[in-house]
Amino acid sequence: MSMNMDRVYDFVQLKTEAYLTRRKAKKLYEKQNRTFKTEILDWLDAIVFAVVVVLIVNLLFVQLFVIPSPSMETTLMTGERVAVSKFVYGCEIFPEGPKIFSGRIPDRDEIITFYNPNYESKGPVFSTLSTVLYMATFSIVNIDKDADGNIREKLLVKRAAGVGGDTVTFENGYAKIKLSGTGEYVDESVFRLENGYSVSQKRSIETETYTGYNALGQLNGMAEKNLSLSQVPSHLLNDYYALNKNAFYTDNYAYNLNIYEGMRKADPTDLSARSNHVRMRLGIYVPEGSVLPLGDNRDNSSDGRYFGTVSEEKINGKVVFVFWPLSALRSVIGK
Repeated sequence: MSMNMDRVYDFVQLKTEAYLTRRKAKKLYEKQNRTFKTEILDWLDAIVFAVVVVLIVNLLFVQLFVIPSPSMETTLMTGERVAVSKFVYGCEIFPEGPKIFSGRIPDRDEIITFYNPNYESKGPVFSTLSTVLYMATFSIVNIDKDADGNIREKLLVKRAAGVGGDTVTFENGYAKIKLSGTGEYVDESVFRLENGYSVSQKRSIETETYTGYNALGQLNGMAEKNLSLSQVPSHLLNDYYALNKNAFYTDNYAYNLNIYEGMRKADPTDLSARSNHVRMRLGIYVPEGSVLPLGDNRDNSSDGRYFGTVSEEKINGKVVFVFWPLSALRSVIGK
């Protein structure tokens, strides 16, 4: 890997020096016959060269990225700009293209950027143009927006919480992991503490709020099966009535799990509801060559719980440090 990267550096350096030498000779030749046209062409030449160099650096070495959402708080804050190492997991020939000098799949706990499985492309021309502008302007200009003017997330940033062979399940904002070759689930928080991994994961919904929130999900599931209030278990109604109706609920995984639970209880013959409930209870298996990406803000993150695992080919790079704002300058913890 090191030898391959040295060859890349040498190749880029050689081509850059050759280009600059030709450019300097051209300037000396044209110096005595300087015109407005040659001045414009010279500026265009310099701009194109700078853009090409920036694109090469972004594709092969380091890409800049803006944290788009609060899913990684408090590890990475919304709006912070980070540097992403591209050659750790292999360098892309072009965005989303095949990789050269392939490195490795992410280790557990590394913070990665990867292509959003739910991203809907507006076509190859627009995709290429928006990517080039984003890279060439050091992540300042992003024209890839939805109808409401919001940035569409082509790249996501999460933590590699599950690796090949793991099975990960979720309950009330917490994850449990069953490692390859073992038969029991362990609390992720305990596993992380005992093995020296990051313990920055958090919930923004309190346990007592989850109780009422889960009751709401089950009640709505029962309502879909036309169950009357007289048939609903009283403890679910009591939990729901105690729920803070003004609270902001973000854990859709827990809510949907309880929807299926309510439907299953109301109609045990509903095989679809039973199947979906069991699937969500059992969790997600991570195949070899893939990772399960999760946000550190566990109950407010659109992550692998919803779209599944991410393969090596879709991983873009490893987040290494925050460079903006300057007051937040720091390296990013992650094995």
